[in-house]
Amino acid sequence: DQSVQVQREDLDEMLGNLLDNACKWARARVTVTSARHASDAGAIVITVDDDGPGLQASMRERVLQRGVRADEAAPGSGFGLAIVRDLAEVYRGSIALDSAPGGGLRARLMLPAC
Repeated sequence: DQSVQVQREDLDEMLGNLLDNACKWARARVTVTSARHASDAGAIVITVDDDGPGLQASMRERVLQRGVRADEAAPGSGFGLAIVRDLAEVYRGSIALDSAPGGGLRARLMLPAC
């Protein structure tokens, strides 16, 4: 079972922001997976990968802050990833950004399991 202890509206908001971001930057593919955390059975990890240009390591932590945008020319407010971070923390979860295996960006959302 891969259910999470999160209100539906909050999960919709987090996943909506992650998918919106991935779809905005993807060249052709966005992949979403979920699994139990490898070392913490009380957590579920939802991974969203895109095949876009990715994000420099130096920017990954910065774009999780309110109003920070990786590309000022692209549409968006710079609040989506910060909202995901804030909501995840309410539930004692987290979000991390990394490189996706095929290029692009990987967002790993960790939330408590039911």
